[in-house]
Amino acid sequence: QVRLEDTGGGLVQAGGSLRLSCAASGLTFSSYQMDWFRQAPGKAREFVAAVTRSGGGIRYLDSVKGRFTISRDNAKNTVYLQMNSLKPEDTAVYYCAAKRVLGDIVFRIEEYDYWGQGTQVTVSS
Repeated sequence: QVRLEDTGGGLVQAGGSLRLSCAASGLTFSSYQMDWFRQAPGKAREFVAAVTRSGGGIRYLDSVKGRFTISRDNAKNTVYLQMNSLKPEDTAVYYCAAKRVLGDIVFRIEEYDYWGQGTQVTVSS
């Protein structure tokens, strides 16, 4: 059974930092592109960051560039999202998503194979 477990959310003041983790089990982790999404109350879910199978390719939402860093550790079956200089507008539930892909480039994915349960990030002003 495949499971993605999102952890690391919390309440932080503006300007602070958090590191989210998504631990995967039940799949061949290195065969999957791993992405992070977020959904704020009353808003559509939006893409935040993506990392290729090897970790060598990365893509970000423009508004998080320079503040967020996505990385992965294939030995630990875990993908991370380091979030620095947090802003109140970053408040959302953050989800990781996995898609089995061929090739080590960042794909624009229409439908994911698996999703985490989400972790709440709240940034106070």
